[in-house]
Amino acid sequence: MEQNDKVNILLVDDQPAKLLSYEVVLRDLDENLIQASSATEALEILLKNDVAVVLVDVCMPDLDGFELAAMIRDHPRFQRTAIIFISAIHLTDTDYLRGYEMGGVDYVPVPVVPELLRAKVKVFAELYRKTRQLEQLNRELEKRVAERTAELEASSVLLQESEQQLRLATEAAEIGLWDVDNVTGVLFWPPRVKAMFGISPDVPVSMADFYAGLHPDDRAVTVAAFTAACDPEQRALYDVEYRALGKEDGVVRWVAAKGRALFDGDGRCVRVVGTAVDITERKQAEERQLLLAREVDHRARNALAVVQAIVRLTRAGTQQGYIEAVEGRIHALAQAHTLLSESRWEGADVRTLVGEELAPYRGGDAARVKLDGPAVILSPEKAQNLALALHELATNSAKYGALSAAKGTLAVGWRTDRNILTLSWREAGGPPVQAPSAQGFGTKILNASIKHQIGGNVIWDWRPGGLHCTVQIPIEREGRPAEQASLHGDENLVQLPTNAMKRVLIVEDDAIIGMMMREILSDHGLFVVGPCCSVAEALAAASGEFDCAILDLNLGGESVYPVAAQLVGRSIPFAFVTGYGRESIDTKFAHVPVLQKPITREGLETYLRTTLGAQPPADVPIGSGNSPGAASALSA
Repeated sequence: MEQNDKVNILLVDDQPAKLLSYEVVLRDLDENLIQASSATEALEILLKNDVAVVLVDVCMPDLDGFELAAMIRDHPRFQRTAIIFISAIHLTDTDYLRGYEMGGVDYVPVPVVPELLRAKVKVFAELYRKTRQLEQLNRELEKRVAERTAELEASSVLLQESEQQLRLATEAAEIGLWDVDNVTGVLFWPPRVKAMFGISPDVPVSMADFYAGLHPDDRAVTVAAFTAACDPEQRALYDVEYRALGKEDGVVRWVAAKGRALFDGDGRCVRVVGTAVDITERKQAEERQLLLAREVDHRARNALAVVQAIVRLTRAGTQQGYIEAVEGRIHALAQAHTLLSESRWEGADVRTLVGEELAPYRGGDAARVKLDGPAVILSPEKAQNLALALHELATNSAKYGALSAAKGTLAVGWRTDRNILTLSWREAGGPPVQAPSAQGFGTKILNASIKHQIGGNVIWDWRPGGLHCTVQIPIEREGRPAEQASLHGDENLVQLPTNAMKRVLIVEDDAIIGMMMREILSDHGLFVVGPCCSVAEALAAASGEFDCAILDLNLGGESVYPVAAQLVGRSIPFAFVTGYGRESIDTKFAHVPVLQKPITREGLETYLRTTLGAQPPADVPIGSGNSPGAASALSA
């Protein structure tokens, strides 16, 4: 019902003249006036229409006004319909009371005062109209409330589902949610985040606990990131990775944290919320990957350095001979690398090493080359040295020994005794041989790599009927005691007149690389001490007199830092040689020059020129020097 809608006013009287007078009086109200001449007719009208006001005569022949009012009130629809009684007789207080009990709201005496009747009817008509409007508004409000309630219930369901999904997602992703009250400093951490800091779930925490649990090296960066996030001018994303020190368990964990600050109307940071993830496993994996990459780079550079040394040190009378010698030695190293790769660098079997090196010479005659020995696994370092030694022996035999004759035979046997591998090489049926007058490259390789590098031994027996060679290799590396590290008595060391010559100490565990560096330094007119292949040997040598040193960073798994520290204490300049990057060097030696493998002649010359003022010699063509001669390739 609208404000201007008309309402129904029912006029009930058994006298038409009175009905007409009532209609005249109420016409100005501009409402719908309905007449009824009896109580029965009035009830029929009420059942068919909504009536705002009933104007009823008290005295009527069939039913009086009080009885009609009682019947109207008994109906649920009309319990609130305004009933005004009109009476031409004098009514007592008892009559008034009866009328009110029957549902009447007012009385109008006769003679009727038009203005009074009109005013009373108008008030109840407006009251009816307002009541209906209010009811309509209530219905609309109830509808809206019901709709909003349904929406809120649906939203609540969605929110619960969303919260459950978020909880499941964060649990699956192992993400912790945190919340900081930046006004009070109270920090909300769920059990997952507390676990990252090694704190029990029931222990309360604050920002002071958070800062106290940070690794000292990460505290400044983390505080700066949080400050920038809370700065109203920057409002930066809080995004930082730090190490957390376990308060109760002492475990160091890596944590990746992100968050956003919330600001009030005055621009003050009142709250910071975010996430935290334990990335310890990721950091460890990254570190392992970095170490693996460095190790691969180190091994690759070391392999290239060995190849470089072979190329530089190989001597031959002809270009073709030089090419064949280099290719053969590199192929022997490649075979050893293949075997080691197949075992993931755990080691290589002696039978496989010997069999693959001698496979080209066995042909269809199995009796020509005999192999006999148990299964023995050598470490990568010893396997590579043995492979190169076998190649030198096989090459010498194929050119000048038993394998060069059709009826020549070769027997290779090995055994282990008290952690020592003894390999015997026995040739027979070949041309007569004799001991070489001088050490060639092959002999130097065996002596340097077997005797000096891995602490083994090589025994040569040049019999007329064929070479007998015994190679002894310790299966487990044992550091050479200092009293055995007699540098000047080792047949593999350069002996030069000292006079006014500069002395250089070489510490390098790979014999071939050490031989190459020794040759370059000797070409510069320097006296070479070494190469030393172990830390114990180098420490013994470091007490001697020399002008500078070149130190391989890693000596068979041992760090050369003790030697470096001794040189620093004596104020002797030195440089590191390594296949690793500079980032792997201890910061205590950050000032030390680094020569990276494979070493270039120019890099070594620059270091010598800077340190000692040494001048480079005239270039020597590759392949020049001692020729192999006819006696043996092991003299080349």
